[in-house]
Amino acid sequence: MPWLSLVIFLPLVGIPVLGLWTRASDVQARVAALVVALATFLVALGVLGAFDPAVAGYQLVEQVDWVPSAGLSYLVGVDGFSIWLVVLTAFMTPVAIVSSWGVGHRVRLFMALTLVLETAILGSFLALDLLLFFVFFEALLVPMFLVIGVWGSARRVYASVKFFLYTFPGSAFLLLAVVYLWFQTSEQPGHASFDIRQVEQLSLATTTQRWLFLAFFIAFAVKVPIFPLHTWLPDAHTEAPTNGSIVLAALLLKAGPYGLLRFNLDLFPEASRYFADAIGILAVVGIVYGALVAMMQTDVKRLVAFSSVSHMGFVILGIFTFTMQGTSGAVMQMVNHGLSTGLLFFVVGALYERTHTRDLSEMGGLAKVTPWIAAAFLVATLSSIGLPGLNNFVGEFLVIVGAFGTDRVLGAVAVSGVVLAAIYMLWAYQRAFQGPGSERHGRLADLVPREIAAVVPVVAVMLALGVYPKLVLDRINPSSAGVVAWVRSVDVDQTGLPGGLRAQLGPVDANEVAIVAEGSP
Repeated sequence: MPWLSLVIFLPLVGIPVLGLWTRASDVQARVAALVVALATFLVALGVLGAFDPAVAGYQLVEQVDWVPSAGLSYLVGVDGFSIWLVVLTAFMTPVAIVSSWGVGHRVRLFMALTLVLETAILGSFLALDLLLFFVFFEALLVPMFLVIGVWGSARRVYASVKFFLYTFPGSAFLLLAVVYLWFQTSEQPGHASFDIRQVEQLSLATTTQRWLFLAFFIAFAVKVPIFPLHTWLPDAHTEAPTNGSIVLAALLLKAGPYGLLRFNLDLFPEASRYFADAIGILAVVGIVYGALVAMMQTDVKRLVAFSSVSHMGFVILGIFTFTMQGTSGAVMQMVNHGLSTGLLFFVVGALYERTHTRDLSEMGGLAKVTPWIAAAFLVATLSSIGLPGLNNFVGEFLVIVGAFGTDRVLGAVAVSGVVLAAIYMLWAYQRAFQGPGSERHGRLADLVPREIAAVVPVVAVMLALGVYPKLVLDRINPSSAGVVAWVRSVDVDQTGLPGGLRAQLGPVDANEVAIVAEGSP
Protein backbone atom coordinates (compact mmCIF):
# COMPACT_ATOMS: atom_id res chain seq x y z
CA MET A 1 0.00 0.00 0.00
CA PRO A 2 1.33 3.51 -0.88
CA TRP A 3 1.06 4.70 2.70
CA LEU A 4 2.97 7.94 2.19
CA SER A 5 1.08 9.14 -0.87
CA LEU A 6 -2.17 8.30 0.86
CA VAL A 7 -1.35 10.30 3.97
CA ILE A 8 -0.10 13.28 1.91
CA PHE A 9 -3.02 13.62 -0.47
CA LEU A 10 -5.95 12.31 1.57
CA PRO A 11 -6.65 15.79 3.04
CA LEU A 12 -7.25 17.07 -0.48
CA VAL A 13 -10.19 14.67 -0.77
CA GLY A 14 -12.10 16.97 1.51
CA ILE A 15 -11.73 19.96 -0.79
CA PRO A 16 -14.05 18.80 -3.63
CA VAL A 17 -16.48 17.56 -0.98
CA LEU A 18 -16.61 21.04 0.53
CA GLY A 19 -16.89 22.60 -2.91
CA LEU A 20 -19.71 20.34 -4.10
CA TRP A 21 -21.84 21.05 -1.08
CA THR A 22 -22.88 24.40 -2.42
CA ARG A 23 -25.92 24.46 -0.19
CA ALA A 24 -24.40 22.70 2.76
CA SER A 25 -24.56 24.36 6.13
CA ASP A 26 -21.47 25.63 7.88
CA VAL A 27 -21.77 22.77 10.36
CA GLN A 28 -21.74 20.20 7.54
CA ALA A 29 -18.62 21.81 6.06
CA ARG A 30 -16.87 21.70 9.43
CA VAL A 31 -17.86 18.07 9.99
CA ALA A 32 -16.64 17.07 6.51
CA ALA A 33 -13.23 18.68 7.13
CA LEU A 34 -12.97 17.06 10.56
CA VAL A 35 -13.82 13.61 9.21
CA VAL A 36 -11.17 13.91 6.49
CA ALA A 37 -8.58 15.08 9.04
CA LEU A 38 -9.38 12.19 11.37
CA ALA A 39 -9.11 9.74 8.47
CA THR A 40 -5.70 11.20 7.66
CA PHE A 41 -4.64 10.65 11.26
CA LEU A 42 -5.65 6.99 11.02
CA VAL A 43 -3.53 6.64 7.88
CA ALA A 44 -0.63 8.32 9.70
CA LEU A 45 -0.96 5.67 12.41
CA GLY A 46 -0.74 3.10 9.61
CA VAL A 47 2.52 4.70 8.47
CA LEU A 48 3.78 4.54 12.05
CA GLY A 49 2.82 0.86 12.27
CA ALA A 50 4.65 0.05 9.03
CA PHE A 51 7.77 1.91 10.15
CA ASP A 52 10.69 -0.23 11.39
CA PRO A 53 12.37 1.59 14.33
CA ALA A 54 15.60 -0.39 13.90
CA VAL A 55 16.30 1.00 10.44
CA ALA A 56 18.18 4.29 10.16
CA GLY A 57 17.63 4.93 6.45
CA TYR A 58 14.57 5.91 4.42
CA GLN A 59 11.61 3.56 4.54
CA LEU A 60 8.36 3.09 2.59
CA VAL A 61 10.01 4.86 -0.35
CA GLU A 62 7.73 5.64 -3.30
CA GLN A 63 9.12 6.87 -6.61
CA VAL A 64 7.41 7.71 -9.87
CA ASP A 65 9.54 9.17 -12.66
CA TRP A 66 7.99 12.16 -14.37
CA VAL A 67 10.66 13.39 -16.78
CA PRO A 68 13.54 10.96 -16.27
CA SER A 69 15.91 12.77 -18.62
CA ALA A 70 15.58 15.93 -16.54
CA GLY A 71 15.67 14.12 -13.22
CA LEU A 72 12.11 15.09 -12.37
CA SER A 73 10.30 12.56 -10.22
CA TYR A 74 7.84 12.11 -7.41
CA LEU A 75 9.98 10.70 -4.58
CA VAL A 76 8.89 10.38 -0.96
CA GLY A 77 10.16 8.43 2.03
CA VAL A 78 10.17 8.48 5.81
CA ASP A 79 12.83 8.07 8.49
CA GLY A 80 13.23 8.59 12.23
CA PHE A 81 13.23 12.38 11.87
CA SER A 82 10.07 12.66 9.81
CA ILE A 83 7.90 9.85 11.17
CA TRP A 84 6.85 11.65 14.34
CA LEU A 85 6.42 14.97 12.55
CA VAL A 86 4.00 13.24 10.19
CA VAL A 87 2.05 11.81 13.12
CA LEU A 88 2.13 15.19 14.90
CA THR A 89 0.73 16.95 11.82
CA ALA A 90 -2.08 14.45 11.39
CA PHE A 91 -2.82 14.55 15.13
CA MET A 92 -2.96 18.33 15.56
CA THR A 93 -4.92 19.16 12.40
CA PRO A 94 -8.24 17.87 13.81
CA VAL A 95 -7.51 19.88 16.97
CA ALA A 96 -7.01 22.99 14.81
CA ILE A 97 -10.29 22.34 12.98
CA VAL A 98 -12.20 22.00 16.25
CA SER A 99 -10.65 25.26 17.47
CA SER A 100 -12.11 27.06 14.44
CA TRP A 101 -15.67 25.83 14.90
CA GLY A 102 -16.78 29.36 15.61
CA VAL A 103 -15.57 30.83 12.29
CA GLY A 104 -18.66 32.47 10.87
CA HIS A 105 -17.89 33.44 7.27
CA ARG A 106 -16.46 31.65 4.24
CA VAL A 107 -16.41 28.45 6.24
CA ARG A 108 -15.92 26.12 3.26
CA LEU A 109 -12.95 28.11 2.02
CA PHE A 110 -11.46 28.25 5.51
CA MET A 111 -11.70 24.49 5.95
CA ALA A 112 -10.35 23.86 2.45
CA LEU A 113 -7.28 26.01 3.18
CA THR A 114 -6.69 24.09 6.41
CA LEU A 115 -6.65 20.81 4.51
CA VAL A 116 -4.32 22.25 1.85
CA LEU A 117 -1.97 23.31 4.64
CA GLU A 118 -1.99 19.80 6.03
CA THR A 119 -1.07 18.31 2.64
CA ALA A 120 1.73 20.85 2.12
CA ILE A 121 3.20 20.23 5.57
CA LEU A 122 3.04 16.45 5.22
CA GLY A 123 4.62 16.66 1.77
CA SER A 124 7.45 18.81 3.13
CA PHE A 125 8.26 16.18 5.77
CA LEU A 126 8.19 13.26 3.34
CA ALA A 127 9.74 14.60 0.10
CA LEU A 128 13.15 13.13 -0.79
CA ASP A 129 13.32 15.04 -4.07
CA LEU A 130 14.71 18.55 -3.68
CA LEU A 131 12.37 20.13 -6.21
CA LEU A 132 9.36 18.30 -4.81
CA PHE A 133 10.32 19.49 -1.33
CA PHE A 134 10.58 23.05 -2.60
CA VAL A 135 7.09 22.83 -4.13
CA PHE A 136 5.53 21.59 -0.88
CA PHE A 137 7.63 24.01 1.18
CA GLU A 138 6.41 26.98 -0.83
CA ALA A 139 2.84 25.69 -0.96
CA LEU A 140 2.64 26.48 2.75
CA LEU A 141 2.80 30.21 2.11
CA VAL A 142 -0.38 30.94 0.19
CA PRO A 143 -2.97 29.19 2.41
CA MET A 144 -1.36 30.55 5.58
CA PHE A 145 -1.24 34.03 4.03
CA LEU A 146 -4.98 33.81 3.29
CA VAL A 147 -5.91 32.35 6.69
CA ILE A 148 -4.20 35.24 8.47
CA GLY A 149 -5.26 37.94 6.00
CA VAL A 150 -8.94 36.99 5.67
CA TRP A 151 -9.89 35.57 9.08
CA GLY A 152 -7.41 37.34 11.34
CA SER A 153 -7.81 40.21 13.79
CA ALA A 154 -7.70 43.96 13.24
CA ARG A 155 -4.12 44.15 11.87
CA ARG A 156 -4.46 40.96 9.82
CA VAL A 157 -3.44 42.50 6.50
CA TYR A 158 -0.22 43.90 7.97
CA ALA A 159 0.60 40.58 9.66
CA SER A 160 -0.11 38.47 6.56
CA VAL A 161 1.93 40.71 4.26
CA LYS A 162 4.80 40.75 6.75
CA PHE A 163 4.66 36.95 6.99
CA PHE A 164 4.83 36.64 3.20
CA LEU A 165 7.58 39.22 2.71
CA TYR A 166 9.78 37.57 5.30
CA THR A 167 9.34 33.97 4.21
CA PHE A 168 9.12 34.20 0.42
CA PRO A 169 12.47 35.92 -0.39
CA GLY A 170 14.36 33.38 1.71
CA SER A 171 12.96 30.63 -0.44
CA ALA A 172 14.45 32.26 -3.54
CA PHE A 173 17.90 31.41 -2.19
CA LEU A 174 16.74 27.84 -1.63
CA LEU A 175 15.56 27.51 -5.24
CA LEU A 176 18.84 28.86 -6.61
CA ALA A 177 20.79 26.36 -4.50
CA VAL A 178 18.55 23.47 -5.59
CA VAL A 179 19.01 24.35 -9.27
CA TYR A 180 22.79 24.59 -8.80
CA LEU A 181 22.89 21.13 -7.20
CA TRP A 182 20.83 19.78 -10.11
CA PHE A 183 23.40 21.08 -12.57
CA GLN A 184 26.16 19.49 -10.48
CA THR A 185 24.48 16.08 -10.62
CA SER A 186 24.20 16.40 -14.41
CA GLU A 187 28.01 16.33 -14.58
CA GLN A 188 28.11 12.99 -12.76
CA PRO A 189 27.65 9.54 -14.39
CA GLY A 190 24.00 8.93 -15.24
CA HIS A 191 21.66 11.87 -15.51
CA ALA A 192 20.70 15.00 -13.60
CA SER A 193 18.64 14.39 -10.49
CA PHE A 194 16.97 16.13 -7.58
CA ASP A 195 17.13 12.89 -5.54
CA ILE A 196 18.67 13.74 -2.18
CA ARG A 197 20.37 10.34 -2.12
CA GLN A 198 22.28 11.19 -5.29
CA VAL A 199 22.96 14.78 -4.29
CA GLU A 200 24.59 13.48 -1.10
CA GLN A 201 27.21 11.76 -3.26
CA LEU A 202 28.44 15.01 -4.81
CA SER A 203 31.97 16.10 -4.02
CA LEU A 204 31.62 19.84 -3.53
CA ALA A 205 34.46 22.28 -3.02
CA THR A 206 34.68 23.72 0.50
CA THR A 207 33.77 27.27 -0.52
CA THR A 208 30.88 26.06 -2.71
CA GLN A 209 29.51 23.90 0.08
CA ARG A 210 29.52 26.83 2.51
CA TRP A 211 27.70 29.15 0.10
CA LEU A 212 25.09 26.48 -0.58
CA PHE A 213 24.74 25.87 3.14
CA LEU A 214 23.98 29.56 3.68
CA ALA A 215 21.38 29.56 0.89
CA PHE A 216 19.52 26.64 2.46
CA PHE A 217 20.05 28.06 5.95
CA ILE A 218 18.46 31.43 5.18
CA ALA A 219 15.29 29.79 3.84
CA PHE A 220 14.95 27.52 6.87
CA ALA A 221 16.08 30.08 9.46
CA VAL A 222 13.20 32.39 8.52
CA LYS A 223 10.71 29.55 8.93
CA VAL A 224 12.01 28.47 12.38
CA PRO A 225 12.37 31.48 13.02
CA ILE A 226 15.91 32.05 14.27
CA PHE A 227 16.84 35.36 15.90
CA PRO A 228 17.03 38.02 14.39
CA LEU A 229 14.68 36.79 11.60
CA HIS A 230 11.83 36.21 14.05
CA THR A 231 9.92 39.50 13.99
CA TRP A 232 7.16 38.24 11.65
CA LEU A 233 6.13 35.47 14.05
CA PRO A 234 4.62 37.46 16.98
CA ASP A 235 2.55 39.56 14.57
CA ALA A 236 1.38 36.51 12.62
CA HIS A 237 0.40 34.66 15.80
CA THR A 238 -1.33 37.66 17.35
CA GLU A 239 -3.46 38.46 14.32
CA ALA A 240 -4.13 34.90 13.09
CA PRO A 241 -7.32 33.06 14.05
CA THR A 242 -6.90 30.27 16.58
CA ASN A 243 -6.75 27.66 13.82
CA GLY A 244 -3.94 29.57 12.10
CA SER A 245 -1.97 29.98 15.33
CA ILE A 246 -2.19 26.26 16.11
CA VAL A 247 -1.11 25.22 12.61
CA LEU A 248 1.64 27.85 12.59
CA ALA A 249 3.07 26.92 15.99
CA ALA A 250 2.47 23.19 16.07
CA LEU A 251 3.26 22.32 12.46
CA LEU A 252 4.57 25.01 10.10
CA LEU A 253 7.44 26.10 12.35
CA LYS A 254 8.77 22.53 12.25
CA ALA A 255 9.50 22.76 8.51
CA GLY A 256 12.50 25.00 9.22
CA PRO A 257 14.43 22.83 11.71
CA TYR A 258 13.44 19.72 9.77
CA GLY A 259 14.99 21.26 6.64
CA LEU A 260 18.20 21.97 8.56
CA LEU A 261 18.37 18.35 9.72
CA ARG A 262 17.40 16.79 6.42
CA PHE A 263 19.30 18.96 3.96
CA ASN A 264 21.92 21.20 5.59
CA LEU A 265 23.50 18.47 7.71
CA ASP A 266 23.15 15.71 5.11
CA LEU A 267 24.29 17.68 2.06
CA PHE A 268 26.83 20.05 3.60
CA PRO A 269 28.45 18.35 6.61
CA GLU A 270 31.68 20.34 6.50
CA ALA A 271 29.85 23.64 6.25
CA SER A 272 27.51 22.56 9.05
CA ARG A 273 30.46 22.11 11.38
CA TYR A 274 32.11 25.32 10.16
CA PHE A 275 29.07 27.49 10.97
CA ALA A 276 27.92 25.55 14.04
CA ASP A 277 29.36 27.88 16.66
CA ALA A 278 27.83 30.98 15.13
CA ILE A 279 24.44 29.26 14.80
CA GLY A 280 24.70 28.01 18.38
CA ILE A 281 25.20 31.59 19.57
CA LEU A 282 22.15 32.75 17.59
CA ALA A 283 20.15 29.89 19.12
CA VAL A 284 20.93 30.81 22.74
CA VAL A 285 20.38 34.51 22.01
CA GLY A 286 16.95 33.53 20.69
CA ILE A 287 16.29 31.45 23.82
CA VAL A 288 17.06 34.31 26.19
CA TYR A 289 15.67 37.12 24.03
CA GLY A 290 12.37 35.32 23.40
CA ALA A 291 11.98 34.62 27.11
CA LEU A 292 12.79 38.19 28.20
CA VAL A 293 10.42 39.76 25.68
CA ALA A 294 7.70 37.26 26.64
CA MET A 295 7.99 38.50 30.23
CA MET A 296 7.10 42.01 29.05
CA GLN A 297 3.86 41.05 27.27
CA THR A 298 0.36 41.70 28.56
CA ASP A 299 -1.30 40.18 25.47
CA VAL A 300 -1.40 36.48 26.33
CA LYS A 301 -1.31 35.39 22.68
CA ARG A 302 1.74 37.53 22.01
CA LEU A 303 3.35 36.09 25.14
CA VAL A 304 2.91 32.55 23.83
CA ALA A 305 4.25 33.66 20.43
CA PHE A 306 7.51 34.95 21.93
CA SER A 307 7.76 31.77 23.98
CA SER A 308 7.88 29.90 20.66
CA VAL A 309 10.93 31.95 19.65
CA SER A 310 12.61 30.83 22.87
CA HIS A 311 11.57 27.17 22.58
CA MET A 312 12.64 26.87 18.95
CA GLY A 313 16.04 28.17 20.01
CA PHE A 314 16.46 24.95 22.00
CA VAL A 315 15.69 22.94 18.86
CA ILE A 316 18.33 24.74 16.79
CA LEU A 317 20.88 24.49 19.59
CA GLY A 318 20.32 20.75 19.84
CA ILE A 319 20.71 20.20 16.09
CA PHE A 320 24.04 21.98 15.94
CA THR A 321 25.61 20.24 18.92
CA PHE A 322 26.24 17.24 16.64
CA THR A 323 25.71 14.89 19.56
CA MET A 324 23.25 12.04 19.95
CA GLN A 325 21.67 13.73 22.95
CA GLY A 326 21.32 17.09 21.26
CA THR A 327 20.00 15.79 17.94
CA SER A 328 17.48 13.35 19.40
CA GLY A 329 16.44 15.96 21.97
CA ALA A 330 15.91 18.53 19.20
CA VAL A 331 13.62 16.23 17.21
CA MET A 332 11.70 15.27 20.32
CA GLN A 333 11.42 18.93 21.25
CA MET A 334 9.86 19.69 17.87
CA VAL A 335 7.13 17.20 18.72
CA ASN A 336 6.83 18.49 22.28
CA HIS A 337 6.56 22.11 21.21
CA GLY A 338 3.86 21.22 18.71
CA LEU A 339 1.80 19.61 21.46
CA SER A 340 2.27 22.10 24.31
CA THR A 341 2.19 25.32 22.29
CA GLY A 342 -0.63 24.04 20.13
CA LEU A 343 -2.64 23.39 23.30
CA LEU A 344 -1.75 26.84 24.65
CA PHE A 345 -3.07 28.55 21.53
CA PHE A 346 -6.21 26.39 21.64
CA VAL A 347 -6.91 27.50 25.21
CA VAL A 348 -6.05 31.13 24.50
CA GLY A 349 -8.47 31.05 21.58
CA ALA A 350 -11.19 29.57 23.79
CA LEU A 351 -10.56 32.34 26.35
CA TYR A 352 -10.79 35.05 23.70
CA GLU A 353 -14.09 33.69 22.36
CA ARG A 354 -15.54 34.00 25.86
CA THR A 355 -13.89 37.15 27.25
CA HIS A 356 -13.27 39.04 23.97
CA THR A 357 -9.90 40.14 25.29
CA ARG A 358 -6.33 38.85 25.31
CA ASP A 359 -5.13 41.43 27.83
CA LEU A 360 -3.98 39.75 31.04
CA SER A 361 -4.76 42.92 33.00
CA GLU A 362 -8.45 42.46 32.15
CA MET A 363 -8.53 38.86 33.36
CA GLY A 364 -8.23 37.27 36.77
CA GLY A 365 -10.03 34.66 38.80
CA LEU A 366 -11.09 32.73 35.71
CA ALA A 367 -10.29 29.37 37.30
CA LYS A 368 -13.46 29.77 39.39
CA VAL A 369 -15.76 30.14 36.39
CA THR A 370 -13.86 28.14 33.75
CA PRO A 371 -12.09 25.30 35.60
CA TRP A 372 -11.64 23.17 32.47
CA ILE A 373 -9.94 26.01 30.61
CA ALA A 374 -7.77 26.75 33.64
CA ALA A 375 -6.74 23.09 33.97
CA ALA A 376 -5.81 22.81 30.28
CA PHE A 377 -3.82 26.05 30.42
CA LEU A 378 -2.02 24.89 33.57
CA VAL A 379 -1.01 21.53 32.05
CA ALA A 380 0.26 23.29 28.91
CA THR A 381 2.12 25.80 31.09
CA LEU A 382 3.81 23.12 33.19
CA SER A 383 4.76 21.28 30.03
CA SER A 384 6.22 24.43 28.47
CA ILE A 385 8.45 25.09 31.47
CA GLY A 386 9.78 21.53 31.38
CA LEU A 387 8.21 20.05 34.50
CA PRO A 388 9.45 16.45 35.03
CA GLY A 389 6.75 13.97 34.13
CA LEU A 390 5.54 16.04 31.17
CA ASN A 391 6.74 15.87 27.59
CA ASN A 392 9.02 18.94 27.35
CA PHE A 393 11.32 17.85 30.17
CA VAL A 394 13.16 15.04 28.42
CA GLY A 395 13.61 16.96 25.15
CA GLU A 396 15.04 20.05 26.85
CA PHE A 397 17.20 17.91 29.14
CA LEU A 398 18.78 16.08 26.21
CA VAL A 399 19.41 19.33 24.34
CA ILE A 400 21.08 20.88 27.39
CA VAL A 401 23.20 17.75 27.94
CA GLY A 402 24.29 17.89 24.31
CA ALA A 403 25.06 21.61 24.61
CA PHE A 404 27.18 21.11 27.72
CA GLY A 405 29.06 18.39 25.87
CA THR A 406 30.23 20.85 23.20
CA ASP A 407 30.16 24.30 24.79
CA ARG A 408 29.52 24.75 28.51
CA VAL A 409 28.91 28.49 28.18
CA LEU A 410 26.13 27.99 25.64
CA GLY A 411 24.73 25.19 27.79
CA ALA A 412 24.65 27.43 30.87
CA VAL A 413 22.93 30.24 28.98
CA ALA A 414 20.37 27.78 27.62
CA VAL A 415 19.54 26.70 31.19
CA SER A 416 18.65 30.31 32.00
CA GLY A 417 15.96 30.08 29.33
CA VAL A 418 14.28 27.28 31.29
CA VAL A 419 14.25 29.45 34.42
CA LEU A 420 12.86 32.46 32.57
CA ALA A 421 10.16 30.31 30.96
CA ALA A 422 8.95 29.28 34.40
CA ILE A 423 8.70 32.93 35.40
CA TYR A 424 6.66 34.27 32.48
CA MET A 425 4.42 31.24 32.02
CA LEU A 426 3.48 30.90 35.69
CA TRP A 427 3.01 34.66 35.87
CA ALA A 428 0.60 34.49 32.94
CA TYR A 429 -1.37 31.69 34.59
CA GLN A 430 -1.54 33.60 37.86
CA ARG A 431 -2.72 36.81 36.18
CA ALA A 432 -5.40 35.08 34.11
CA PHE A 433 -6.79 32.44 36.43
CA GLN A 434 -5.98 33.32 40.03
CA GLY A 435 -6.79 36.25 42.28
CA PRO A 436 -9.98 38.28 42.35
CA GLY A 437 -12.20 37.93 39.33
CA SER A 438 -13.84 40.62 37.24
CA GLU A 439 -17.60 41.07 37.39
CA ARG A 440 -17.78 41.10 33.59
CA HIS A 441 -16.51 37.50 33.57
CA GLY A 442 -19.00 36.14 36.08
CA ARG A 443 -21.06 34.06 33.65
CA LEU A 444 -18.49 32.69 31.23
CA ALA A 445 -19.03 29.30 29.63
CA ASP A 446 -16.42 26.64 30.22
CA LEU A 447 -15.12 24.23 27.58
CA VAL A 448 -17.94 22.48 25.77
CA PRO A 449 -17.83 18.70 25.11
CA ARG A 450 -16.50 19.25 21.58
CA GLU A 451 -13.55 21.25 22.92
CA ILE A 452 -12.94 18.79 25.75
CA ALA A 453 -12.79 15.99 23.19
CA ALA A 454 -9.98 17.87 21.43
CA VAL A 455 -8.06 18.84 24.58
CA VAL A 456 -8.05 15.51 26.44
CA PRO A 457 -6.13 13.51 23.77
CA VAL A 458 -3.45 16.22 23.58
CA VAL A 459 -3.02 16.21 27.36
CA ALA A 460 -2.93 12.40 27.38
CA VAL A 461 -0.15 12.32 24.78
CA MET A 462 1.83 14.96 26.68
CA LEU A 463 1.62 12.85 29.83
CA ALA A 464 2.51 9.65 27.97
CA LEU A 465 5.62 11.18 26.38
CA GLY A 466 6.66 12.63 29.72
CA VAL A 467 6.43 9.27 31.45
CA TYR A 468 7.61 7.07 28.56
CA PRO A 469 9.75 9.11 26.08
CA LYS A 470 11.40 5.91 24.87
CA LEU A 471 8.38 5.41 22.60
CA VAL A 472 9.50 8.40 20.53
CA LEU A 473 13.26 8.16 21.01
CA ASP A 474 13.49 4.56 19.83
CA ARG A 475 12.45 5.70 16.34
CA ILE A 476 14.51 8.89 16.35
CA ASN A 477 17.81 7.47 17.61
CA PRO A 478 18.92 5.43 14.55
CA SER A 479 18.53 8.46 12.29
CA SER A 480 20.25 10.68 14.86
CA ALA A 481 23.20 8.31 15.11
CA GLY A 482 23.48 8.25 11.32
CA VAL A 483 23.49 12.00 10.76
CA VAL A 484 25.77 12.71 13.73
CA ALA A 485 28.29 10.12 12.54
CA TRP A 486 28.10 11.56 9.00
CA VAL A 487 28.74 15.14 10.12
CA ARG A 488 31.53 14.13 12.48
CA SER A 489 33.26 12.09 9.77
CA VAL A 490 34.32 15.10 7.71
CA ASP A 491 37.38 17.27 8.22
CA VAL A 492 36.95 20.99 8.76
CA ASP A 493 39.19 23.84 7.75
CA GLN A 494 38.69 26.22 10.65
CA THR A 495 40.52 29.16 9.12
CA GLY A 496 38.84 32.30 10.39
CA LEU A 497 36.34 30.42 12.53
CA PRO A 498 36.18 31.57 16.18
CA GLY A 499 35.96 28.88 18.81
CA GLY A 500 35.31 25.83 16.75
CA LEU A 501 34.44 23.54 19.64
CA ARG A 502 32.05 21.43 17.58
CA ALA A 503 34.63 21.12 14.84
CA GLN A 504 36.80 19.24 17.32
CA LEU A 505 34.22 16.58 18.13
CA GLY A 506 35.36 13.03 17.57
CA PRO A 507 33.38 9.98 16.47
CA VAL A 508 30.07 9.18 18.14
CA ASP A 509 30.72 7.78 21.58
CA ALA A 510 28.95 4.61 22.64
CA ASN A 511 27.95 6.28 25.89
CA GLU A 512 26.09 8.98 23.95
CA VAL A 513 24.02 6.37 22.19
CA ALA A 514 23.38 4.50 25.43
CA ILE A 515 22.18 7.60 27.29
CA VAL A 516 19.63 8.49 24.64
CA ALA A 517 18.59 4.90 24.04
CA GLU A 518 17.40 4.66 27.61
CA GLY A 519 14.66 7.07 26.69
CA SER A 520 14.94 9.09 29.86
CA PRO A 521 17.56 11.12 31.74
